Amino acid sequence: MEISVWDTYVEREDGLRMHFDILVPSSFDDEQAIYDFGNQYLASKTFKTGPLTAKECRFCHMQSAPDEVEEGIEENGYFIIEMENCT
Repeated sequence: MEISVWDTYVEREDGLRMHFDILVPSSFDDEQAIYDFGNQYLASKTFKTGPLTAKECRFCHMQSAPDEVEEGIEENGYFIIEMENCT
């Protein structure tokens, strides 16, 4: 499966900057839905963050999905990869 990677940076209430990627099928082009996926992920955190908009989340590139990512996308419609300050 080919996926689109949306590079996302969101400020946390404590001043740290979160970095995570939102992964969706490459054929998926509903940007508002991608932001909604990111907001669903942020709502699962125990700390508060700033908003997630087009300013914080941008298309980065396309790549082939590893099996774990493909399974997550098939189950949830998207997959999150946590990079920095996500816990």
